Amino acid sequence: MARYTGPSTRIARKFGEAIFGDDKAFEKRNYPPGQHGMAKKRGKKSEYAVQLMEKQKAKYSYGILEKQFRNLFEKAAASKGVTGEILLQLCEARLDNVVFRMGIAPSRRGARQIVSHRHITVNGELVNIPSYHLKPGDVVAVREKSKSLEAIERSLSNSSHVYEWITWNNDTKSGTFVTVPARLQIPENIKEQLIVELYNK
Repeated sequence: MARYTGPSTRIARKFGEAIFGDDKAFEKRNYPPGQHGMAKKRGKKSEYAVQLMEKQKAKYSYGILEKQFRNLFEKAAASKGVTGEILLQLCEARLDNVVFRMGIAPSRRGARQIVSHRHITVNGELVNIPSYHLKPGDVVAVREKSKSLEAIERSLSNSSHVYEWITWNNDTKSGTFVTVPARLQIPENIKEQLIVELYNK
């Protein structure tokens, strides 16, 4: 399946929450998409449907395809600790996610594009793989030639989020992935245990 590139508001309406961040269009129409969205009567969903919906929400939120997501789950399941929490931590440690969290891009979709277009370095080396897995202590920076890009400047000027597990220096346009975030530090509204239950069936 190809990556979804359509309107993000439509996906947000599907889940009933603004999973891609502030969305004025979603606020105006926060009911399911489609011709009968407002009138749709929702019966009680099956346990499987609820679990599947949660997995899809996580995949759309982080912009990860099924095969990649399953690989992350298998990696989490093989690790010591709580599988669901480790799964989200692996998602958070992706380069595109950290570029988004640092405010270099206004969305993960935008962050993926910035990384793919070779505007980002990790520890001084150019990295153009959005799924690149960061380790604590890795330094993420905007490439010297890209520091004056209007899109990056605009995103950084509008960014107000601060995360304890990331540092950012606006003068050097570089930051550090200090540590893997604890579950409480991850703001995503995802019930990861439902995803674990789905994959373990």
